[in-house]
Amino acid sequence: MAKKVGVVLLISLIALAAGLWLYRVVESRLPARPGGSLRTETPRRPPPSGGTTNAEPAARKGSSLAPPEFTPRAGEVLDFAANVTKLNSTVANLQVKVGERRSFAGKNAWHLQAFAHTENPYRMVFELDDQFDSYSELANLVSLQYEMHLSERGQKVDTVERMLSSSKDPAPADAAAARVLPGTRDPIGMLMYLRSTDWDKTHEVRSPVFDGHKLYDVRAVLVGKSQNVSVTAGKFTTNKIELHVLDNGTEMKDAHFLLYIGNDQERLPVLMEAVLPFATAHVELTKVR
Repeated sequence: MAKKVGVVLLISLIALAAGLWLYRVVESRLPARPGGSLRTETPRRPPPSGGTTNAEPAARKGSSLAPPEFTPRAGEVLDFAANVTKLNSTVANLQVKVGERRSFAGKNAWHLQAFAHTENPYRMVFELDDQFDSYSELANLVSLQYEMHLSERGQKVDTVERMLSSSKDPAPADAAAARVLPGTRDPIGMLMYLRSTDWDKTHEVRSPVFDGHKLYDVRAVLVGKSQNVSVTAGKFTTNKIELHVLDNGTEMKDAHFLLYIGNDQERLPVLMEAVLPFATAHVELTKVR
């Protein structure tokens, strides 16, 4: 299953990953572009980008962070529908689940999950049933382990990556060792971290994000407050967050992402917009359970 640059950040940022997942579904039907494939590799440190930030300093100062003011609700299930402009039906359904709190690798952690399924008639062209599991620290949503269980066009691939931020940490016997920066999050943990951010006090956050193949630098910038958004799940007043993804210090230019997060107590990820070179994708919240 070849991965394309910008596509493998994958699912469950819903902010970022849902849009990129949809990017992959659509792009898979286009001719291959030179230099478009991405091989699995050992994560590398993203060079620092310019600009000032109130961001989370994990990439430089480790993962000792203050507890978030918001934590996800155990048992929460969020359903999303993904569509592309000029198409009159849902391309895919996405789901994010907040599982139990548990001990993992000697730390208190959340078990977070995301699922994606293409819908008919698009399923006839690109059958995809993917599951992602994140074990993220309870206090700061830093990733401990990230799993991808992919079933695409009849091909199945399972990968389990244990996040190790120190060269002294031995590789586990039951997972691959992903050598990452202190404070690295996976896409699902990053989504929850963006929900935990107090956007009344902070206008920008930054975090290394490992997508299961590669380490990126993600910057999330507040660009609008009290934005009224209407989706299938209801009407919400939201904070509008712009997402910048840097690959080895260079920002991705072929995709632009916006995330709308409710500014009430639940801080729901209400809407994701991904402006791609060939279309605009929308991922909207349809149900909260």
